[in-house]
Amino acid sequence: MQANIKANNFELTPAIKSYVEKKLNMLDKYLGSIVPISCDVEVERTTRHHWKGDVFRAEINLELPGELLRIEKVEPNLYKAIEKAKDRLAPMIVKYKEKKQKC
Repeated sequence: MQANIKANNFELTPAIKSYVEKKLNMLDKYLGSIVPISCDVEVERTTRHHWKGDVFRAEINLELPGELLRIEKVEPNLYKAIEKAKDRLAPMIVKYKEKKQKC
């Protein structure tokens, strides 16, 4: 899946970019033959002065024919936020496919 990856309040390193792409490619098995219109991923450090607590945010906007699936997760660890967003998006895709098959 081709994704537009954007980082706010920190530098998007090649390691973070490849991690996001790897996690999004895991969603291809749920999509099957459905071709996404667009996929936008935004990773962000919510504040520059906090060091503890929920500091990182990952947001995925997956535009499919007829619907926009959006998920946002905030976690203390950037990689955990990306992982949880991906995990939450998978059942949403399955639900979308079931809804499309009923029509």
